Amino acid sequence: MKKAYLTWIILAIALTLLLTGCSEEDTIQPEDRLEEYVELWESQDYDAMYRYLSEETTENYDEEAFIERQENLTNDLSIDRISIEYTIPDPEEEAEEDDNEEDPTFPITVLKETVAGDVIFDAELTLIEVIDEEEQNDWTVHWEPSLIFPELEDDTTVRLRTLDTTRGEIHDRYGNGLAINGTAYDVGVDPGLFSDNQTEEIEEIASALSIDSSAIENALNQEWVDDGMFVPITTVSPSNEDLIDALSDLPAVLIQETSGRVYPYSDSHAHLIGHIGTITAEELEQDEEGFYSEQDIIGKRGLEQLFENRLRGEKGVEILAVHDNSTDEIISSEPVPGEDIQLTIDASLQESIFESLQEDDDKGTAAAIDPHTGETLALVSSPSFDPHLFTYGISQSEYDDLNEDEGAPLLNRFASTYSPGSAFKPITAMVGMQNGTITQEDAVDIDGLTWSQDGWGNYEVRRVSESTEPVDLHDALVRSDNIFFAQKTVEMGTDLFTDGLQSFGFDEDGLSYTYPIQNSQIANNDIDREPLLSDSGFGQGEVLMSALHLAISYTPILNEGDLLNPLLTADESEEVLQSDIITTDDADYLKTALRDVVAGERGTASVADRDGFSLSGKTGTAELKQSLTDEDAPENGWFVAYSDSEDHLIAMMIEDVHDKGGSGYTAEVLAEVFEWIEID
Repeated sequence: MKKAYLTWIILAIALTLLLTGCSEEDTIQPEDRLEEYVELWESQDYDAMYRYLSEETTENYDEEAFIERQENLTNDLSIDRISIEYTIPDPEEEAEEDDNEEDPTFPITVLKETVAGDVIFDAELTLIEVIDEEEQNDWTVHWEPSLIFPELEDDTTVRLRTLDTTRGEIHDRYGNGLAINGTAYDVGVDPGLFSDNQTEEIEEIASALSIDSSAIENALNQEWVDDGMFVPITTVSPSNEDLIDALSDLPAVLIQETSGRVYPYSDSHAHLIGHIGTITAEELEQDEEGFYSEQDIIGKRGLEQLFENRLRGEKGVEILAVHDNSTDEIISSEPVPGEDIQLTIDASLQESIFESLQEDDDKGTAAAIDPHTGETLALVSSPSFDPHLFTYGISQSEYDDLNEDEGAPLLNRFASTYSPGSAFKPITAMVGMQNGTITQEDAVDIDGLTWSQDGWGNYEVRRVSESTEPVDLHDALVRSDNIFFAQKTVEMGTDLFTDGLQSFGFDEDGLSYTYPIQNSQIANNDIDREPLLSDSGFGQGEVLMSALHLAISYTPILNEGDLLNPLLTADESEEVLQSDIITTDDADYLKTALRDVVAGERGTASVADRDGFSLSGKTGTAELKQSLTDEDAPENGWFVAYSDSEDHLIAMMIEDVHDKGGSGYTAEVLAEVFEWIEID
């Protein structure tokens, strides 16, 4: 009997323990639902989050509105990440809360990464227990708008406001502004100031602005327009003083100052500095960073475009909670100004070179460097254009005039390559001196004005003048003897010639230069025949060079054999691109020869000889023949020169010099620039 009673007690205890265990396993704890809800919140799964909300919450907040509001804020504020940290109260605190029969509340810390920065706030998340018909429990979440941001209420809207930044400026080596933030002029009309002849007056304004009159009429037809109001039409450059004066005389026109981009040196620097303009739809699509928005201003050409990421700065952003009569700031970030950039350019020298080309409306280019540092002092392309036209809105007729101009003012000539002609001969001389094919002692017997090899057919190399004695390198440079350089280049062969030129930057990578200038070339493909090799030796054939590359290629002559890398910005360090191209002795020899090109009895640049300073250099006439028999082809004239101070080395090319005296014309123009440098 006792045994049976004991067995019953054991079974009862076991059943009780079993039932108790099952109850604990079937009961859902609030921490379980909290963890699940937080995971959904961090993954921004607002659809699933809504299914966790309490009955009271869902009665107050429609599912579609709940999801749409948070998804819109995520997109508008660029919320990349949400992180939630929460604290589980200790068991004793939980027990006290159970005694008070209050819904469990969990402290949380919310972090949201937004476009304006990280928003961090503390909040509380309350869970409400629900019991179903089968007496199974569960927990739901009590939600309110303050869990999005503490400042939010039911009737609160969130606004994003950008704070404009300041674009960085571009200055020359002396701090002169090349692209600055200055004053422009907003041009508008007051409808109340028109006379009875409004149509005629609109036509007059449109004509002055080179726009269609319909643009003014459309502006006046906007709903908000009324008498006494300023109706904006366009923005005008401060450099266009004549236009501003003309518009000021028209009764209905109003002119207001505004901030704008200003290019103080205008067309003389336009190809180098470029201009800014409103971003296009295509450019906006290419903005993978999402940095820009419609109506933003970006660099469109030249250094304004090249340095866009440095110049643009960063906008500030404010996220605001707007109530009926108040506005609360949720978070804000201050705008970061763009970086100012200083160039190695000498603005006055650049302007002087440009004006020297403009005197006779010459088409051409020039590059000036400091031959001892590699710093670029000028990059000129002529003719040019007013960058303000593109910055503030160019009319179709103005664009057509520029585009159809025979002088091609929109063509950036200093970024292009051309046949260098005989200005290339010092490079061939240095290549030959480096590989031993040409020495100071060499003297070649050359008869007549022409020379050819067996197998060349009817093709002959022609020189300007005959020689009565053997021709050495000095004489070949002074008289610019094509045959000497053709023979020496054929003698060294294609491999030695091209290998030598590669040390001057004639390769796939080209020069290491900040501005995108077209790479120079030795030939279209390979030099596969002797006539092409011979022509290449004196800068014809298929050799193409930019003015900058030609200028920098002369630096071994002035740096004891070292070829420098060209620089454009003040923060770049001096660099030797190739050392020991030639010996110091050979460099001195070439200096003497280049001086005699200008000052020697038979020198080809004698027109550049001046009192008060000495010039040295090399001329070059590049014939632009369409065929070997072309007798009346146009010619480009080159002159590469430096003065005895050796502070400036300038390579200049002028197009169509055939009827102006050939390369001598270019030498004369460049000599005038050196007069300005050395004397004025």
